[in-house]
Amino acid sequence: MQQGRAIRFVQAREVTIAEWNRCHADGACALRLKPPPGGEAAEWPATGLNWLDVNEYLVWINRVSRHSFRLPTAREWYAMAEPVLPETPDPIFTDPSLSWASDYLLEDRTERRLRPSGSWSMTKEGIADLNGSVWEWTQDCYIDGSGTERMPQCPAYIVGGEHEAVIPFLVRDPARGGCAVGAPPPHLGMRLVTEHPLPG
Repeated sequence: MQQGRAIRFVQAREVTIAEWNRCHADGACALRLKPPPGGEAAEWPATGLNWLDVNEYLVWINRVSRHSFRLPTAREWYAMAEPVLPETPDPIFTDPSLSWASDYLLEDRTERRLRPSGSWSMTKEGIADLNGSVWEWTQDCYIDGSGTERMPQCPAYIVGGEHEAVIPFLVRDPARGGCAVGAPPPHLGMRLVTEHPLPG
C-alpha cells in the first residue's frame, strides 16, 4: 500500500498469540494469552486486548525490531478492508435517534466464533481476515460523535471491523457492554503498520 511520500506495509494477519506471548516473556506485556484447547499459539489471533495492552505491545515491538510500528488510522483500516467488507444494509429506521436500534437488529452478520488466522477473506494485496470476527484497534480517538482525532488522553477509540464500533480504552470484552457506539464486536485484536520514506 503506497500513500504520499511513504511506502506503507501492513501485517498480512493480526498479531498472533505466539507473537504476543514473546512480549509477555520479555516482561513488557502484562497479559499472557492462551490458544483454544488443542490450538497452536502461532495459528490464532491475539484477542481480549484493550488499548493499554495494545500500547504495551507497540512500545515493546518498536524497542526490539528494526522498524517503527503503529496502529493504522481508521481511514487506512477501512480503505484496505473495503474490498472484502459486505455492503452496508439500508437502515431499518430513518429517524437518526433510532440508529442504535438499526445497529442491534442488523448485527451478527459475521460469525462471532473466533477462528484461526487466515480463515477469512484475503484482499488482492494479501491482507487476510479484515472481514473476520476480530475487530482491530485503530489509533483514532472518537470525539463526541462528531469525528475523530488523535489526542494524548482519549476515553474511546474506533475499532475496525464489519461495522465501525467505538470501544472505551479499558475494555477487553465488548460483549459485556463495553461498546460506546454501535453493536458490540465479538473480539478485540490488533494489526500493525510500518512505513518507509520513498527515496529522493
